Amino acid sequence: MEQWARQATTVRVIGTGAMGRGIAQLAAAGGLTVELADIRMEAVVAATEYIGGMFDKLVSKGRMTAEDAEAAKGRLRPVGEPLTPFQDCDLVVEAVREDIESKRELFTSLEKVCPKHTILVTNTSSLQVTAIAAALEDPSRVAGLHFFNPVPLMRLVEVIPGARTAEWVPSALSDLVRRLGHEPVVAPDAPGFLVNHAGRGLVTEALQILSEGVAEPVDIDRIARDVLGLKMGPCELLDLTGMDVSHPVMESIWTGFYTEPRFRPSRIGRARLEAGLYGRKTGEGFYKYVDDAKQEPPEVTVPPVEPRPVWVHGDVREALGALLSTSGVEVESGDEPSDQAVVLVAPFGQSTVAAAESLPLDRTLGVDPFGGFFTRLTVMVHPGLDKDAGRAGLAALSATGRDVSIVRDAPAPVAQRLLASIVNVGCGIAEQRLARPQDIDTAVRLGLGYPRGPLEWGEHEGANRILQILRGLHETTGDPRYRPSTWLTERAMLGLPLTETGTIPTDLTS
Repeated sequence: MEQWARQATTVRVIGTGAMGRGIAQLAAAGGLTVELADIRMEAVVAATEYIGGMFDKLVSKGRMTAEDAEAAKGRLRPVGEPLTPFQDCDLVVEAVREDIESKRELFTSLEKVCPKHTILVTNTSSLQVTAIAAALEDPSRVAGLHFFNPVPLMRLVEVIPGARTAEWVPSALSDLVRRLGHEPVVAPDAPGFLVNHAGRGLVTEALQILSEGVAEPVDIDRIARDVLGLKMGPCELLDLTGMDVSHPVMESIWTGFYTEPRFRPSRIGRARLEAGLYGRKTGEGFYKYVDDAKQEPPEVTVPPVEPRPVWVHGDVREALGALLSTSGVEVESGDEPSDQAVVLVAPFGQSTVAAAESLPLDRTLGVDPFGGFFTRLTVMVHPGLDKDAGRAGLAALSATGRDVSIVRDAPAPVAQRLLASIVNVGCGIAEQRLARPQDIDTAVRLGLGYPRGPLEWGEHEGANRILQILRGLHETTGDPRYRPSTWLTERAMLGLPLTETGTIPTDLTS
């Protein structure tokens, strides 16, 4: 059994939709003979032609030699019916519709006709592997092998053992995934597995921010991209995946973890789902789309105003003051602001009003210090701000040449809330021992395209800083969604890295 991954030569892919085609292309390119199966023979023929065309495209782009492409095409074998008699098949990959009864029926039939050494895997993205395998007489050879779309480009593959999967199977599947040039991570057979579970940190908090009326979708997305360095903001991501897909996943993970507050879905998602505002596929979601191109509002235009001096409060006085001064803004240097000065405070883990202490609130604006003022500036406006003072402060900040997002004051700035939620959800996964820290970070980097994994990111920013944001949110709102993970609080207290497990009970007896 240890040699299985090296000796495996044949895989049968059942289902010829986008996922089945992608898996078949990857396997054939990786040297495996691929038997393509579907209940409709015409679908098998179409898939075979499509995959052959993809190999031709790779040749035309110089990413594959003509000889390798012809060899890969020769390894494609259309067999038709899923239960067509097996000769010598090492692996069966099921990629049919997400319906547990359909999958159970298929696996029960496969068990009766497959060779005894054949591993049976499901590419389900949301159903429990254990539940699918429960109907089999021998569930030990059933596991999950969750590829991401588009399969040839998305290098991550989640390897998911069920409760009764044989111990050797996950490592054998992981070795095969590496042989095909992709990166495996062992994921738990829990709601959302690993990637979809970890992804709740960003999108659920973004929807919470929207539901509070703190910022518009475009503001949240721009802050996520420019300040956090994400390739795509949460609202445009939801438009890409489709609210018809994303909201049911949110509800499934929330209920699967017995209404854990950190995963709580939003009324906004449900309303948009029922309204048919799915995103790109319907031409309208958080944005409108014309010819599949997102229609994004222009950046904020700052009207001309009479200049006023600016006084910067707190630890950011030197950095923000220097940025403003070099931009031609008059920056006061005294211990207190003059009667005409606009006051700038930089709240961390709290609102502008809380950070302003005894300062003149009617002249005080908040500016998020996260990111060091190098990219986009996020300005927080509280209800008591004098409009003229606010406009003067905005003009001063715009003079720096930075793009500016204007949002409502809240218990913490937008970027801080998004990142704290990402890190806290990742820490929660580690805390429950659902996956190893390195697998959590690898899965998120490759599966979600974040610049860092959640534990790496929290370590980079500092566990105590993330803890400060979460505690501030929790104390201010009373919402248990913000309660800090024990993994985070313990490591902050002990000075241990978030990315390491540390000492565990079995270490004392091994």
